[in-house]
Amino acid sequence: MKEEVRIDKWLWAVRVFKTRTIATEACKKGRVTLGNAPSDTIAKPSRTVRVGDIVNVRKPPVTYSFRVRALTENRLGARLVPDYMENVTPQAQLDLLEVVKISGFIDRRKGLGRPTKREGRELARFTDDISDGWDFDFDFDDNDE
Repeated sequence: MKEEVRIDKWLWAVRVFKTRTIATEACKKGRVTLGNAPSDTIAKPSRTVRVGDIVNVRKPPVTYSFRVRALTENRLGARLVPDYMENVTPQAQLDLLEVVKISGFIDRRKGLGRPTKREGRELARFTDDISDGWDFDFDFDDNDE
């Protein structure tokens, strides 16, 4: 069994990233660090990890932390992932993720995207009410002096 594995291969193998290319790009952009804060070192894609290392992955808005339990270069099935890594992400980060998930539904800005079915019905009802009882025969040529 190997003593060290490239960090980009390990992140891909334990399903933190969908492809190895994405894992490599995250390393190049400085989103992957090795060690505990504040002495984190930015990990280049070729950086090696060992058993017991802490790997921090920043996927905004959350920074995930994983402890390396075992090494592999081959992609694992989802059921085998807990044997190779332990999620040690602080609870505060996980709570932040929940807040973001909930606020995505509540704080949808008006006018963003297509209207929902309910908003469409309300709009149709509103326009029907206006066209039934209102007279829009304005004379714009008159000067209000």
